[in-house]
Amino acid sequence: MSKTATIRTRIEPSLKIEVEDILAQLGLTASETVQLLYRQIKLQRGLPFDVRIPNALTARTLKDSKAGRNVKRFGSKKALFADLGL
Repeated sequence: MSKTATIRTRIEPSLKIEVEDILAQLGLTASETVQLLYRQIKLQRGLPFDVRIPNALTARTLKDSKAGRNVKRFGSKKALFADLGL
């Protein structure tokens, strides 16, 4: 029995480059990351993270946030905590 199997996938080149740079900072290769993902899927008997379609409020909030609408910015943690009443 072979000790390796091959997985082939197509992915946007810019996404691949960006993710592989992040993985390199973590000391991981793409192959090691796929192995980790597969092991977690096996252990959890499903994806190791939630995959959901956001409800209308969440979708609108994400869209507004990405566009910079209704976003508060703070110069420090102290200012953020003060705004939150903490």
